[in-house]
Amino acid sequence: MKIDSSTQVAVVTGAARAQYPSVQALVNNAGIAIFKPAEEVTFEDWTAVMGSNLNGTFLCSQACFPALLKGKGSIVNIASISGVRASTLRIAYGTSKAAIMHLTKQQAVEYGNKGVRANAIAPGPVETEMAKLVHSADIRTSYSDAIPLARYGTMEEIANAVYFLCSPEAAYINGQILAVDGGFDAAGVGLPSLRT
Repeated sequence: MKIDSSTQVAVVTGAARAQYPSVQALVNNAGIAIFKPAEEVTFEDWTAVMGSNLNGTFLCSQACFPALLKGKGSIVNIASISGVRASTLRIAYGTSKAAIMHLTKQQAVEYGNKGVRANAIAPGPVETEMAKLVHSADIRTSYSDAIPLARYGTMEEIANAVYFLCSPEAAYINGQILAVDGGFDAAGVGLPSLRT
């Protein structure tokens, strides 16, 4: 499915809603990244990233809302710590993830009184196929040095956070961005060499 096509999203979600008219959770996790210096990012690069990451999240949420309303469900949008902390080579990716964070807050405010919650996860560096492709050994060492837990996260750790936000235990959590990043954002500008 082309996640930024309203027609394709409508067809796929329509088929799903026909089989499952009530939905308890929607996890918007589709996304792409194009890593280039800002001045080399083309408008085509920009629109591809925004289309997949931001527009796809919006389209899937809108298409699934009737089923979420019936199920008093929960939306969890997968953002990124790149939406909080700017970094080189990520002008489109980081901006798309920051926009997803604000979209999440808008959804929380708009849907909350209808019984549908919306939250987001902001993963830090995680052991994924994308990370394996784009993170060199030097980059991996630098990230591990900058993360207080001194390691990459796992996909299971992200899934556990998503599960929690969809669960009854999180029933009063709405409009929040949960950093699952080993303390990467909390460390801010703190230098790894100053940690004991």
